[in-house]
Amino acid sequence: MSSRIRWIAFGAALLAAGCCSWDEFSFRSQSPDEEQPAAYSARLIRDVAVPYNMTPVRIESIGLVTGLRGTGSDPAPSPQRAVLLGEMQARGVKEPNRVLQVPSTSLVLVRGVLRPGIQEGDRFDIEVRVPAASETTSLRGGKLLECRMREMAVLGGQVHEGHILGLAKGPILVDPAAEPGVDRVMAARGRVLGGGVALKSRPLGLVLKPGHQSVFNSSRIATAINQRFHCFDRGIKVGVAEAKTDKLIRLQVHPQYKDNIDRYVRVIRAIAVRETARERSERIAQLKGQLFDPAMAAEASLQLEAIGVEAVDTLMSGIESSDPEVRFHAAESLAYLDRREAAKPLAEAARSEPAFRAFALAALSVIEDYAARDELQQMLSLPSAETRYGAFRSLRVINPNDPLVQGEHLGDDFSYHVLDVGGPPMIHVTRNRRPELVIFGPGQQLQAPLALNAGNQIMITSLPSGDVSVAKYTVNEADQKRIVSTKLDEIIRAVTELGGTYPDIVQALQEAKETGALSGRFEIDALPTAGRRYHRSSGEEVADPSSPSDGDLFAEVDAQDRTYQRRTSTAEGDAAIDSEETAEPRGSWKGFLAKMLRRDN
Repeated sequence: MSSRIRWIAFGAALLAAGCCSWDEFSFRSQSPDEEQPAAYSARLIRDVAVPYNMTPVRIESIGLVTGLRGTGSDPAPSPQRAVLLGEMQARGVKEPNRVLQVPSTSLVLVRGVLRPGIQEGDRFDIEVRVPAASETTSLRGGKLLECRMREMAVLGGQVHEGHILGLAKGPILVDPAAEPGVDRVMAARGRVLGGGVALKSRPLGLVLKPGHQSVFNSSRIATAINQRFHCFDRGIKVGVAEAKTDKLIRLQVHPQYKDNIDRYVRVIRAIAVRETARERSERIAQLKGQLFDPAMAAEASLQLEAIGVEAVDTLMSGIESSDPEVRFHAAESLAYLDRREAAKPLAEAARSEPAFRAFALAALSVIEDYAARDELQQMLSLPSAETRYGAFRSLRVINPNDPLVQGEHLGDDFSYHVLDVGGPPMIHVTRNRRPELVIFGPGQQLQAPLALNAGNQIMITSLPSGDVSVAKYTVNEADQKRIVSTKLDEIIRAVTELGGTYPDIVQALQEAKETGALSGRFEIDALPTAGRRYHRSSGEEVADPSSPSDGDLFAEVDAQDRTYQRRTSTAEGDAAIDSEETAEPRGSWKGFLAKMLRRDN
């Protein structure tokens, strides 16, 4: 065969193998003196697509609070009153104006935030407050009646309502330190923990950037994602990505990342659009070198995590590094690959480095192995309040039925846990996410003298005999009383038996701490936070040592407004879709409650 024929045959064989352009061929020089080709650089999904539906959605309503102890008011004529009257009439309330006149009721503004990736039936916190012109002095002891929540806006001087996206109701938690006559602002606002229920899921997605929008690219990206991530639907293996249009790819949340949506999207966007086995091997070798550089370790570990199982050995070498930053980032990625070897270095990071603590505890919660449980269990006895409670939350995520942290529901459906652990006695309550009371160390007691309020109707007082009286006083009803010991557990159960709510118990505990009746530590929302600075051994100060963790595990509802502002820069995908699917761009919508408040002022 002639040389020409041999070359033609060679070219035909290459084309048949799937090459589509001569640019895909690379020939390595056999001479060391010749210039070597540039290092391989993969095109990642983030180069061609942006996240969709990653901005929180604010929903609002006008609601009615009942059960106030004469601190409510009859709302003045206003758009809010008109909306509430219409809602009451639709629900069949007779003589709604007379109901509003009773001082045990108050009109309130209700607000909630639907986080990215929230699923139908998931709960979220509700913020409740009275309008600025209201004469209501306090919401303490009140309960929010069920109200329907929507996206609302004022356009052209008229209130426009979107679809009903959630329901809200429940007892209101008011800052126990807020006195109605002294701090009216704080006394007239509060939260219903977990009081909102989402009626619709918020799917995640990716939007292709201009210049990359095509059915071919959309399908190719979905295929690349599904090669890395899959779920099981009724026992059938299915990919998490679906190419919906030439520019939109819909994403399901993988169970491994259900509590860390931000990281999930970042990992997906770090997947290569198209990569051969040889190219992937080359990239892993490059990333290994970057992994051991503390300044590049976070990005390298994220890309290795996106590669998946093939990158495990490289990440395993990272947890053997002498640099704590390298060890942490490698271990964090290994955790999301469900490797038990990550448990020990993550636990070390959680104990010793505050900047890594939130991320380390979140990562430990996804490891389905006893190694993670054992490390977390040991943390329950540490002096650090945020480490102890963070470990508790992680254990609950791993297995809510674990006898150590399972607990029970008391009263108005709040979660109550008494942990038989060592360490200094501590009581922890929440003001976010869900009503929850955790007692670290059984057998804790209150010390006399006692004169504590548990809401508007329940008093806790010490008796000469050494026992404790828990009494409920209600107008036009017989007094109810329970006699118990000074044990905190008995007192809490007595309050709930008399109808006390979670806010009532929080108020009593805070008063006990202020008066010296509670000797142990009393902590509120003692969770490790993101955004702390890490100081490298070189003296360099580094902010944000890991990806944001804004999921359920360590979410802070107080920060939701700030998160909303912070994330607007990543909402390019949302704008691309909204511009075609809505008559009005979302950015033109103004908060309904903000409009109402400005009118009150």
